[in-house]
Amino acid sequence: MGWVQFGRRRRPDSGAALSVLAVAALAAGIVVGPAAAEDKFPSREVRLIVPWNAGGSNDIAARVLAPILAENGMRIIVDNVPGGTGTIGMGRVANAEPDGYTIGMGTSSTLSMIAQNKTPLRNDQFASIARVSTDPLMLLVPVNGPKDLGAFMDELKKRPGKVTIGTPGTYNINHIFATMTARAAGVDYVNVPYPGGAKVITDLAGGQIDAAVLKPSESIGQIKAGQVRPIAVFANDRLAVFPDVPTMKEKGYDVFPYGPVVQMAYLVAPAKVSPQVRKTLIAAFEKAIQDPRFKAFAAENGVLVDNLTGEALDREVQAVQKSLNAVATQVFKAE
Repeated sequence: MGWVQFGRRRRPDSGAALSVLAVAALAAGIVVGPAAAEDKFPSREVRLIVPWNAGGSNDIAARVLAPILAENGMRIIVDNVPGGTGTIGMGRVANAEPDGYTIGMGTSSTLSMIAQNKTPLRNDQFASIARVSTDPLMLLVPVNGPKDLGAFMDELKKRPGKVTIGTPGTYNINHIFATMTARAAGVDYVNVPYPGGAKVITDLAGGQIDAAVLKPSESIGQIKAGQVRPIAVFANDRLAVFPDVPTMKEKGYDVFPYGPVVQMAYLVAPAKVSPQVRKTLIAAFEKAIQDPRFKAFAAENGVLVDNLTGEALDREVQAVQKSLNAVATQVFKAE
């Protein structure tokens, strides 16, 4: 510190005085200079954990949203953390610093794991931001497989306990529908779980598995290329993107005997994120999801988009959880 001599007393020079004032301000909790800019969220990239392999539908949706968010001042880094039917990546979100710089993409698959107590995760560890999509699921076969749903059900009966159905993850909604399909035929089957939809569709197109339960967005490229064929939709209505593919219901098969379930993807932050940061995240993602470019992507891939955010989304997650608590335990109680 520099000092100036004034007679017998020494006083701090002006630079030293400013330093003392700065220290005093910090001690009083007053942030000045560059530190003030750091308080503005976001001041750096936000890490978005997608708990599935790259190339799957959730990963693709996140990467479509990223440049739209960047245009509006929020830079996103997509981080794929697959494993445990989504629970490993979501565990990292739950345990992250609640500053808004680590968020994650939850799915109904992880809610199914919670329903069966196959993970220590709980919904109160997260604060909902925005729903990205609601995804109908389809039953698909290789292009040289059964020509329609009736032929596939006959195949299940001819080869009880031997027909293989691939799903991204296990003990989730895809697994539920695969199981209910086999039950509708009155036989067992072999569930083949994968770490993500991209690997399921690759093996289905290659004939390594007999069928798969996937989203349209995970399979539309291979469908258009003539490598796989959808034979049924697990929904009450046909899909606009595949109007010729019948629903299980219209063919006389009830795959919702224990109540309706929905496959959805939604964004969350750690539960203790501040209200202001949560509000900023909600506004940014709401704007990006409602952007015409993302809506066009959704329509082209059979993805349903709405405008559910914040506390309203919290309530929807709890409603889906309640339904899965009943459905999953009934479907998997003997497994």
